[in-house]
Amino acid sequence: MPNRHRGEIEAELGGERRTLVLTLGALAELESAFGADDLVTLAERFEQGRMSARDAIKVIGCGLRGAGAEISDEEVARLAAPGGAAGYVRIVSELLAATFGGTAAEE
Repeated sequence: MPNRHRGEIEAELGGERRTLVLTLGALAELESAFGADDLVTLAERFEQGRMSARDAIKVIGCGLRGAGAEISDEEVARLAAPGGAAGYVRIVSELLAATFGGTAAEE
């Protein structure tokens, strides 16, 4: 059961229920991947509401690795989500809301 107070969410990916969380290490990985100097810059990037498929793969991969999964971004890219593209967007939205505050609907 995910603990929202720790920023955890649960999502179905590849036919399995999985826990995702953006730990400090996962956030550092995202900062590096997106060329953000700090967490504020990273949050501002996500607030723009634009997300490429590559961005979603990176965020979901970091969330899975933050929760302890040993999975590469290439493997993440092959995981199916219920609802297709909308499902991936929902997962990313919920994860960012759990990490940076707010609700998924606000994201």
